[in-house]
Amino acid sequence: MYRPTDRIATVRAPDFLHRLLPDFSFSLRIDRAITALGIAALFSTPSVSAQALAYPSKPIRMIVPYPPGAGTDFTAREIGKAISEALGQPVVTDNRPGAAATLGHGLMSKAAPDGYTLGLGTTGGLVSGPALLGNKIPYDPLKDFTHIGLATYVYYALFVNGGLAANNMREFIALAKSQPGKLNYSSPGVGTPNHLGAAQLVTLTGINLLHVPYKGSALALTDLISGNIQMTITGLQITMPHVKTGRLKVLGVGHTQRIKMAPDIPAINETVPGYYNTGWWGLVAPPGLPAAIVDKLNAIMVKSLNSKVVSQRFFANGLEISTSTPLEYKEIIRNDLQSWRKLIKEANISADSLP
Repeated sequence: MYRPTDRIATVRAPDFLHRLLPDFSFSLRIDRAITALGIAALFSTPSVSAQALAYPSKPIRMIVPYPPGAGTDFTAREIGKAISEALGQPVVTDNRPGAAATLGHGLMSKAAPDGYTLGLGTTGGLVSGPALLGNKIPYDPLKDFTHIGLATYVYYALFVNGGLAANNMREFIALAKSQPGKLNYSSPGVGTPNHLGAAQLVTLTGINLLHVPYKGSALALTDLISGNIQMTITGLQITMPHVKTGRLKVLGVGHTQRIKMAPDIPAINETVPGYYNTGWWGLVAPPGLPAAIVDKLNAIMVKSLNSKVVSQRFFANGLEISTSTPLEYKEIIRNDLQSWRKLIKEANISADSLP
């Protein structure tokens, strides 16, 4: 076995080699020296797996591409809590709303791939925004992220103000057609699933609605309750309590069929064939995150979210747990990108012509 303290011996080469390669013994000494240095470097440099074992050694930042108070915040904090409890380091939520969730995703994609910047990947930032805006988005949703895993599906539903003279989708469509351009709807920004969900309804039914973009779902919901906005498409988690008080009405869900957590709410496509708008949230990181850290984070998230206590908390907030492997999550994004691009093209929707 080689020991660094051994002398590097010279070897007498055959005479014919001395004639052809007079420096043969010197070359052999150099080769052995290089080999020795390589072995020393191998043992002195931490391996990727060793780095993963030491991770984390400081607080972790969790970027949320929406303002505080919405379902994205709830989901990010639940995931962050699970990671913090498992790894012994705090996870600090960093809300970065704006540009239909693409601002926050852009920050995620450009951070260092060391595991200390994670982010909540959303349909708006990874699918609907890129599908609508194309190369105007400063990142590629498939190439510029490490996809750690799916966390939850987000069922969008159509809500109207409690005083609006419409109690179902047929009545709402009829009311909108009788007052073209007079009813408005809110969204947390141009290109979000909320926005495209409403634009899809406009395209499929021929109604004329005015789009009023906000910087987040919470502000949009406040104006809907007060009557400044007549309609919005948003998740169930923060909205159903207002339905129970009568301040809002829910007319339909955007899924392909009625959902388990609210079976009495019709699917919109029961009235508007072809309508579909279901979102999801997951965990992402900058590109190049070591696989050992990816696997560690995925395992923590899957175990925690599928526990009975945590899944019940999600269910109570209108969310359905749905976890995946990193590869499965990437494939969901790929497939949804194709679907949204097809929808946008067929419905002739563009960033410049949306209502």
